[in-house]
Amino acid sequence: MSAAPAALVPDTPAHTVDAFHRGRFWLVQPKQGGHRAGMDAMMLAASVPSSFGGRLADFGAGAGAAGLAVLSRCPAAQAVLVERAPEMAAFAAATLAHPGNAHLSDRASVLVADVTVSGLARAAAGLADNNFDFVIMNPPFNAARDRATPDRLRKEAHVMEDGLFENWIRSAAAVVRPRGGLAVIARPEQLSAILDAITGRFGDAEMLAVHPRPDAAAIRIVVRAALGARGKLAIRPPLMLHAQSGHDPDERSEMITNGLASLFGD
Repeated sequence: MSAAPAALVPDTPAHTVDAFHRGRFWLVQPKQGGHRAGMDAMMLAASVPSSFGGRLADFGAGAGAAGLAVLSRCPAAQAVLVERAPEMAAFAAATLAHPGNAHLSDRASVLVADVTVSGLARAAAGLADNNFDFVIMNPPFNAARDRATPDRLRKEAHVMEDGLFENWIRSAAAVVRPRGGLAVIARPEQLSAILDAITGRFGDAEMLAVHPRPDAAAIRIVVRAALGARGKLAIRPPLMLHAQSGHDPDERSEMITNGLASLFGD
């Protein structure tokens, strides 16, 4: 399945069909422009406990990589792929229509919605209060100077807006049920903004840093927390993407990337 089925081609712009979790699911994503999923989506999905069997919202889902990765590992879970850009939501719909995802597609749906809206506007967009058991998010966390691009979809997917974490996490707190989960992937320097946004909303927070190698600084952080919980922040053992020597993947990161283990060990 190296190419999309013919039925997808007329309605789907130039795209690739890529295998994830060693072929256990496939992603239809833009060939050029827009956001192409990779390691970040797999690590975010792995933050959800393997025993999870509830209803999950994937904020900023793109073509659906993180949400489907959760479904691939958690056979009782359901997912709503929430994406603001209609063009990327169309890729998510094409992903669900792919024959290689037939075993997952009945547990997933696509919702075109802006997660930054609030109150009645958020409910009208299809994000009702207390309607999910877990929210995962891979927001556009790059500063404009870090990811200059003329491509509109890629810019929307990568470049951070003012107040991003506050707006996204406020919506997550509204739509998730009491004691429901939240997981965010971002850059290390954004930890303070994330902790500010979860304060008074989510507790029992856990932070895990992702390093390219044991001798290199972290390039990502994943923060997980529970709505209404009161516990303090815990810093978990870090994840190394590669072993000390060369570019061989670390065994644990390989397991996580391929949906064979969870990020926090549960």
